[in-house]
Amino acid sequence: MLALDLNHLDQYSDHLRSLSGVPVTVRFVAPEDASALQAYFRSLSVQSRYNRLMGAASELPPAQLDAFTHLHDDGRFSVVATVASDAMETIVGEARYAFDEDTASVELGLSVANAFQGQGIGTALMANLECRAAALGAKRLFGDTLRTNDAMVALARKSGFAFAAIPNDWRQVRFTKPIEVAPREVPCATWHLLAEAA
Repeated sequence: MLALDLNHLDQYSDHLRSLSGVPVTVRFVAPEDASALQAYFRSLSVQSRYNRLMGAASELPPAQLDAFTHLHDDGRFSVVATVASDAMETIVGEARYAFDEDTASVELGLSVANAFQGQGIGTALMANLECRAAALGAKRLFGDTLRTNDAMVALARKSGFAFAAIPNDWRQVRFTKPIEVAPREVPCATWHLLAEAA
């Protein structure tokens, strides 16, 4: 697995654009993002929060917030998508992904702020996660979502994922995609450089 420099996480940021051309930065979450990330989750609609957390919750539980905001060298990562306005950074999306070296798979989950849905941020974030997974050496990307989560199902379908039932769980569906891009061919600039150095 690609070793990350936990003291210089800013070098792993990627700069994307929404459909309207708004610059979007995808970067690792840091401990100082805890209050902003919690505010982001609180701002999601009840349905969006339910879909992302797969259950009723008004915010991220403390243990989950701690896991989201502290990066360890255990193959689990959290990123936020942010936009800048008037010198202020606003979280407009987030993703959590986990790399399993034994199966060469990355499991993911993500959300986009309600006010920013439909602007291509989810699609860009999904593509960025595929870049990050390729740089880690993963061969497969997958996630589980509620069957009723129309937005996530549509995003995964648009991103080229296949769907399968989850045994003994009628509420959820699994979406899976093989990663066919070689680590040295990842399209995200910063991850391309890291892959070249590996």
